[in-house]
Amino acid sequence: MQASSSEVTLERRTWLAHLSRAPRSFLESALEGVCEGSPLPAFDWLRTPQTGLAMVRGRIGGTGDAFNVGEATVTRAVLRLKGSDGSGTVGIAYQLGRDKQRAELAALADAMLQSPRWQAALHARLLEPLVQALDEARRKRALETASTRVDFYTMVRGET
Repeated sequence: MQASSSEVTLERRTWLAHLSRAPRSFLESALEGVCEGSPLPAFDWLRTPQTGLAMVRGRIGGTGDAFNVGEATVTRAVLRLKGSDGSGTVGIAYQLGRDKQRAELAALADAMLQSPRWQAALHARLLEPLVQALDEARRKRALETASTRVDFYTMVRGET
C-alpha cells in the first residue's frame, strides 16, 4: 500500500526534527555504518553550508504580543544526490550553531532517507537509536530539574 503525500510529509518533518538535534559524531557513525565501508553517496551542492542568524521570537504566556528574544546562529545546507542511486533526491538541513559538517551530514542523511536503497538501514541505524538517545536525554534532564523542585504549601486558617 502506497503512503499518502501527507503521511510522507509528516514522516519527513519528523525525521528532519530529529536530525536537527543529532550530534555530528552520531551522524558520522550511522552514515558510515550504512555505507559499510564504501564511500558516502556523491552529491551536488544546491546551497553549500552557510551560517547566519535567525531572529528568535517569543510570547509571554503563549498568548501575548510577540517580541524579539534575540538572535540564534543557524547553519543550513541543501544538496542533491548524484547518479542512479539517489535519482536526484534533494536533502536539506537546518542546524543551530556553526557546525557546517554537521549540517552537511544531516542534509545527506535526509536525502538518503528519501531513497528506498538506504531508507530501512538508516531508520534502523540512525533514527531509532537517535530517538532513544534524545528521549533518554530528555528524561535525564527532567529528573535533574525535578530534584530541584520546591513545593509551597499554604496553610489556611480555619474560622474559630
